[in-house]
Amino acid sequence: MGILAAFMVPHPPLILPEVGGGEEKKIQDTVNAYEEAARRIGALEPETIVLLSPHQVMYGDYFHISPGKGAKGDFGQFRAAQVKLEAVYDRELTDKLCRLAAERELPAGTLGERDGRLDHGTMVPLYFVNRYWKEYRLVRIGLSGLPLIRHYQLGQCIKAAAEALNRRTVVIASGDLSHRLKEEGPYGYQKEGPEYDSRIMDVMGRGAFGRLLEFPEEFCERAGECGHRAFTVMAGALDRSRILSERLSYEGPFGVGYGVCCYSVEGDDPERDFGEQYEERIRQEILRRKGQEDAYVALARQVIEACVGRGERLPLPQGLPREMYERRAGVFVSIKEDGRLRGCIGTIQAVQESLAEEIMENAVSASTGDPRFSAVEPWELDRLVISVDVLGEMEKIDSPAQLDPVRYGEVVTKGRKRGLLLPNLEGVDTVEEQVAIAKRKAGIGEWEKAELERFEVVRHEVEGAQ
Repeated sequence: MGILAAFMVPHPPLILPEVGGGEEKKIQDTVNAYEEAARRIGALEPETIVLLSPHQVMYGDYFHISPGKGAKGDFGQFRAAQVKLEAVYDRELTDKLCRLAAERELPAGTLGERDGRLDHGTMVPLYFVNRYWKEYRLVRIGLSGLPLIRHYQLGQCIKAAAEALNRRTVVIASGDLSHRLKEEGPYGYQKEGPEYDSRIMDVMGRGAFGRLLEFPEEFCERAGECGHRAFTVMAGALDRSRILSERLSYEGPFGVGYGVCCYSVEGDDPERDFGEQYEERIRQEILRRKGQEDAYVALARQVIEACVGRGERLPLPQGLPREMYERRAGVFVSIKEDGRLRGCIGTIQAVQESLAEEIMENAVSASTGDPRFSAVEPWELDRLVISVDVLGEMEKIDSPAQLDPVRYGEVVTKGRKRGLLLPNLEGVDTVEEQVAIAKRKAGIGEWEKAELERFEVVRHEVEGAQ
C-alpha cells in the first residue's frame, strides 16, 4: 500500500450552501467536480488523508505539521458557525514523516503551532469528503517560503512514510489558482492571472508535474496564486508513480480560479522522477554559469562558499584585475535562488579599502546578514545566482523626471531616512514605481517630499541567469 490517489481541489468557503446562500450555483461545475472527487475518495476508503493547505501555519523556512491528537473547526468567520468539522490526526504517520524529513535535512516538524483550529483550506475539502467517508485519520501540513524543489522533496517524504507504514493514503492539495483574473475580483486584474491559470491547468490536467518546478516565483506572485506549493508537494508524493490524470473542471467567475483534477496511482514509473530531473538540470546550469562568471562574481561566490560552506573568512586573493585592488566604490551583492531574491546587501559609498574588499564584505552580509531572509545554508550553495553591482557617483537631481528605472538607480533621503533602489530591476517599469519602492524601503511616506539622487551602475552577472 501507500499513496492510492491524489486530488487537486480549491477551497472557496462560498462553495458550501450554508456560506454561499445560492452564490455556489455560479460555480456549479466546480461543485459537481468536487462531489465526484469526494466520491472517488470514499470509494478508496483511505486509512489516512494527507491534506496540504496554504492556510495552515506557514513559515518562511519550515514546514509545519499539525501536532496532537486532532483538531476542530467551524465556518464562523464566514457567518456559518453551525457548520463544524472535527478530525483525528494520524500521529504515527506524522512521526514517521518528521523522521524521514530530518534524515533528508528537510526543515519539517510539529513545532511552532499557533492556532490548533482547522483552517478553511482544510475544512472545505473535508466537508465534501465526509459525505462519503469518515473512517480516516488526518495529517495536516502547511507550506513554506522555501524553494519549490523543497516542497517536492517533502512530498517524496510523504510517499516514503505512507509506504513504510503500509498505510492506505490519499493526498489532497488544497489551493485556489490565480486571485487576479478580473478587475472586479478580490485583488484586481493582472495579465499574469489568466496566464497562470491556463498554464497550471494544462500542467495539472496532463500530470506533467516536472513543469511545476519551472514556474518563476515572480510570475506566481504577480498572478496571486494560492495553491502552487501545495500542488508541488502533491507532485512529490506521486514521484516515480504511474498515474492516470483527469481534469474534472475549471472556473473563475469571481475573479479567482478554481480547478479540480484527480490522479489515481496505477503502479510504478521510474521515469517520472521529476525532482531528480530538475536537480540534474540545475547542476548542468551551475556548471555553465560558473564557467562564465567574471572576476567580480567569481570572487563573491568564492567568499560565500567559504563563509557558508566552511565557516571561513576568505583572505584577499591574489591575481584579481588591478581595478579591484586600486578602485574604491559602493557595491551591492545580490543573490537569487530559483528566480527569487535570497539576499541583497550593499554600500552606497565605499567603506573598505578596495573594490575587492567591498565585494567580499557585502557578499558575506548578503548571504548571512540580510534581515529579510534566513542565512544561506550549505545545501543551497550550488543553486545560487549571484550578481555584483558597482555603483557610480551620486548625482543630486531636482525631479523624478530626471530618473530612468532602466538606466539609473535612485536614492531618496529625508532627514536620517535613506533608501536605495538599483536600476533595471524586474517588475520595476516606471519612475513612479521606482520612487515609491525606494521610499518604502526608507520608511518615508508616499506623499512626503524627499531629496533625490541618481547613479549608474556596472552590473556583473552571467547573461541569461535567473
